[in-house]
Amino acid sequence: MPLSSHRRFDAALEFAAQSVERTMERLLPKGEAGESRVFEAMRYSSLNGGKRLRAFFVLAGATLFRVSALSALRTASAIEFVHAYSLVHDDLPAMDDDDLRRGKPSCHKQFDEATAILAGDALQALAFEVLAHEDTHGDPSVRAYLVSELAKAAGAHGMVGGQMLDMLAESQEAGEMSIGAITRLQRLKTGALISFSCTSGAILGKASEPMRGALAAYAHDLGLAFQIVDDLLDIEGDAAQLGKTPGKDAAAGKATFVSILGQERARAQANLLAHQAAQHLEPFGDAADLLKQAAEFVVARRA
Repeated sequence: MPLSSHRRFDAALEFAAQSVERTMERLLPKGEAGESRVFEAMRYSSLNGGKRLRAFFVLAGATLFRVSALSALRTASAIEFVHAYSLVHDDLPAMDDDDLRRGKPSCHKQFDEATAILAGDALQALAFEVLAHEDTHGDPSVRAYLVSELAKAAGAHGMVGGQMLDMLAESQEAGEMSIGAITRLQRLKTGALISFSCTSGAILGKASEPMRGALAAYAHDLGLAFQIVDDLLDIEGDAAQLGKTPGKDAAAGKATFVSILGQERARAQANLLAHQAAQHLEPFGDAADLLKQAAEFVVARRA
């Protein structure tokens, strides 16, 4: 049953999560060798948790271009491995120092800091190994393009660069950072990987530049809406719902969308961005209905 057979977003998201989880489980290393502890930490940190929203974006985008299920699932798994690695490292004492992730102890609390670092490194490496394999796409140029684009999204000009800016933001008063600076920070830290997730189906399907551009514009607005809601949930949510410790941004005095705009304006801006994101999908017509529903979900979520 393909993702496109689902009409309701909640059912489609669950289908995507279950499908990519099975694929990830097959791709992750296992065994009783001496390095099995890092295998265990990799599996602990990447399986059985999370909404798999990034994986959903890959599968939903792939359906627009009739990409094979295997190609889409392997690409979605690679993105989820990178996302999992980023969370493992983000939780380390040297970064956000969080003891809770997805409702269970963070990797460094369940194992130890050294194992968590190695597990994160291995998850990132596995992502590129998966994308480079011929099972992901028969055309080597497509595989090379995927590897290149994920490297940009995850690296110093993407997620890693955004994390550096986020750490620097902790040393500044909320009023010292402009909304433009916060927007750039989040476009790199969160938005870059979401953008790759949304456009990878177009890469796999060798889509035209205008079609890929429409998905990139959707991802840009959606990624910002997603982060604004994350900032709101850090204030409004609780640990049971979020699966992580709330209130850490405020406690650290970190500049966020909410600290600059206030809760009411931030909520309104998130809704506006989600509406704009859906409008970018008009070239795809009804085929993009699930992606439009995803924009509504992003601003309505409570975790």
